[in-house]
Amino acid sequence: MKYLLIILFNCVCSGLFAQRDYWQQRVDYTMDIQFNSSNHRFTGTQKLVYTNNSPDTLTKVYYHLYFNAFQPGSMMDVRSRNLPDPDRRVMDRISKLKEDEIGYQHVVSLKQDGKDLSYKVNGTVLEVTLAKPILPKTKATFDLQFEAQVPVQIRRSGRNNREGISYSMTQWYPKMAEYDFQGWHAYQYVAREFHSIWGDFDVKITIDPKFVIGGTGALQNPDQIGHGYESNPANVKRPSGNLTWHFKAKDVIDFAWAADPEYTHDKAKVPNGPELHFFYQKNEKTVETWKKMQEYAVKVFEYLNEHFGKYPFDRYSIIQGGDGGMEYPMCTLILGEGSLAGVSGTMAHEVAHSWYQMTLASNEGLHAWMDEGFTDFASDEAMNSILGNLSNHQGSYASYFSLVNSGLQEPANQHSDHFNTNRAYSTMAYSMGAVFLEQLKYIVGEKNFYIGMKRYYNTWKMKHPEPNDFIRVMEKISGLQLHWYLRYWINTTKRIDYGIGSVVGVENETLVDLNRIGEFPMPIDLMVTYKDGKKEIIYIPLNELLGGKANDNPSVSFTTVEAWPWVNPTYTVKISRKASDIESIEIDPSLRMADVNRKNNKVVVADLKPYTNPTK
Repeated sequence: MKYLLIILFNCVCSGLFAQRDYWQQRVDYTMDIQFNSSNHRFTGTQKLVYTNNSPDTLTKVYYHLYFNAFQPGSMMDVRSRNLPDPDRRVMDRISKLKEDEIGYQHVVSLKQDGKDLSYKVNGTVLEVTLAKPILPKTKATFDLQFEAQVPVQIRRSGRNNREGISYSMTQWYPKMAEYDFQGWHAYQYVAREFHSIWGDFDVKITIDPKFVIGGTGALQNPDQIGHGYESNPANVKRPSGNLTWHFKAKDVIDFAWAADPEYTHDKAKVPNGPELHFFYQKNEKTVETWKKMQEYAVKVFEYLNEHFGKYPFDRYSIIQGGDGGMEYPMCTLILGEGSLAGVSGTMAHEVAHSWYQMTLASNEGLHAWMDEGFTDFASDEAMNSILGNLSNHQGSYASYFSLVNSGLQEPANQHSDHFNTNRAYSTMAYSMGAVFLEQLKYIVGEKNFYIGMKRYYNTWKMKHPEPNDFIRVMEKISGLQLHWYLRYWINTTKRIDYGIGSVVGVENETLVDLNRIGEFPMPIDLMVTYKDGKKEIIYIPLNELLGGKANDNPSVSFTTVEAWPWVNPTYTVKISRKASDIESIEIDPSLRMADVNRKNNKVVVADLKPYTNPTK
């Protein structure tokens, strides 16, 4: 009986954080690239070993050909020219590209296990009919030859950007589309966000020896590149003839690189963390900001490691390039010029993506708020801690309130490319995602929140978590029911709006009527400040929670009262002191509820008219 109880106990404990029935595909790339910088073109061979871990038999596969978006008439071009608020980096620029300025990826040949395949190109998607179905739990090898032209820098990828970086090589190779429990995610490249398969990359890039390369993975042949590469490659004398740079990366979802002949290479070490590499053009616009930013980068990694989970790789590169900032495995490309605050803020955001997208690889096309929003939240917390700020994400709240007032808000649960405005998408992904977490901290309590964030990371790292996976971890940590919150915030545009109604003194008690004006129910922290200086939080759980939170601030008295049924528009709170003892009453003093009208959240009791018993 004793051993039976032990077995049952172990089963319960192991199931406490059990994941849903889960599988994910795998890809292993071996690529050899011959790059011609004189005409900005390159050819490549790609061997891809595809592992079908799904329960399904596959008769087709799909590749992304992202460079094809940078051609007049592409979906990205047409979409940009028809949006009311197009991305200023894109606008109508694609429509004006000349033949030697466009991007393309042309497939020369494609074989499956040595057999030729038939395929057709549809914009940025290559549809491939298989010679032989790929059965569940089996592998297939694809051999692909391709040629490509690097476009003029428009968005993320390209050449000769506004800061003069030669090549930002992102979304640059034919990339297998993701297949998961929802089927194929062979999205056209219209604007933003990606969903990629986990795998290993072995990449050789042969290029003019004047270029210095930084990117994903670890360089395998620094001695062949030239003695001193690890200190400052821009000062190394190069051998004649093209050089082959050999990189490897394990368990990543993509591979990116950048190249420029004027890169300086600095390094820094994160205590108990990765080695950081910095590639940038050292000049009067960058020299001071990049040195200081490197100090911040070390501290950002330290903070994120401590609060959100340990970074899983041994290196990370911060590279001047791109058109703002964009995250990739083990590296980011950011603009290098600008103020220290701007460069450091961008760096922190892109670094935080190594937690939320490069380790927890949610489908950012469908759930951008789990990527951009969680990243904004984590990077803001890191920089606020480093700089000593106490903003509590109020910038994200302000952005959300502004969108609500504009009338442009849309539900967050749609594909990122399908929002009617860039403003609605951006606010949803970044601001609403960050507010989602700060509000969740308010709901479950600070201690549970940070325990839950680490548990989520450690449970789902190197996988593709869905919204339900995140909220289930938080439910198990907090002991609360939270799906109502996820549904309201992500699936609707309902708003939070609470107000204080009447405040009535009845003998030695005070009755406070609270009103739920908006359609979005929430638990309530009601702060009562007394004239003697004492303060009390009266906590009103929402009945949907099936429980409540603990007191986050032991220095303030905390009283839990009966739960507020979400269907009730009003709730009466009884305070066991006279109204004359009370200075003020306030809903949500921490300002963490996204209440769209805070003007009715606080009353100063002394300003109220005296209560007169109408029966006398």
